[in-house]
Amino acid sequence: MKVIDWNHIRAFHATATAGSLSAAARELGLTQPTLSRQVLALEADLGVPLFERRGRKLVLTQTGLELLDHVRVMSDAADSVALAASGRVQEISGRVCISATDTYAAYILPPIVERIRSEAPQITIAIVASNGLSNLHRGEADIAIRHVRPDRSGLVGHHVRDTLACFYASEGWVARNGLPEGPADLARAGLIGFDDAVRFSGYLREIGIPVEAADFRLVSDSSVAVWEMVRRGIGVAAMLREVAERTPGVVRLLPDMTPVPVPIWLVTHQELQPSPRIRVVQKILAEELARI
Repeated sequence: MKVIDWNHIRAFHATATAGSLSAAARELGLTQPTLSRQVLALEADLGVPLFERRGRKLVLTQTGLELLDHVRVMSDAADSVALAASGRVQEISGRVCISATDTYAAYILPPIVERIRSEAPQITIAIVASNGLSNLHRGEADIAIRHVRPDRSGLVGHHVRDTLACFYASEGWVARNGLPEGPADLARAGLIGFDDAVRFSGYLREIGIPVEAADFRLVSDSSVAVWEMVRRGIGVAAMLREVAERTPGVVRLLPDMTPVPVPIWLVTHQELQPSPRIRVVQKILAEELARI
């Protein structure tokens, strides 16, 4: 039996999951020609085409689809080996990567990181500010602050507490427009949308705000950008209470409206649990997030 080069398998997996050679090359830190050669080499070793090349687009063949299922298992196993090795390092030093939404990364994490730096100065903290879920199996982060329960095997979640989201505007905006009296007024108040306007408007309708996707005149996938526009009096938006309370000059709208509960979870991979540096950072995060 011919031995297949793991680098070629990794190149195939990255290309299949990323959807293009350029995206896969960036993920693996390779040049696109090098990655392309590795994929072609795997096809030559197996004697079957794995992709159909339609212009610049790559589409998996049936053989490629079947192989991908097996390669995913191999990739997950390789990731687990790397995580397990990282988790066995006993020194309270090294790098810990924390992922959080951009609002939490900008407004909540800095004072917590200050405490971590004070109590564990040999630990290097890296912060990933992203409103998407970091892939902890692939080491995109060591600890994730999330607003959803972990739903993949191998992940360990700690529900710290629930926070609340309310609607806010700047004092200047209220002075010009007055206070909305009810949800219908809020729908006409220049709401700023988050990311997917169709999905966001559907969620707002579920909580009683009659708004359609076409009603949004401002939309951003960055909640920090949305909050800055609110602070400048450009419009109205929902925000977590702890962020709003740390922002001078903003006013909560519709105080009689029931706030939206938002859970806060600390999530890490089970293989990292034995690591002292992970435990130290996780303990401080849990204490500080519970205290807010």
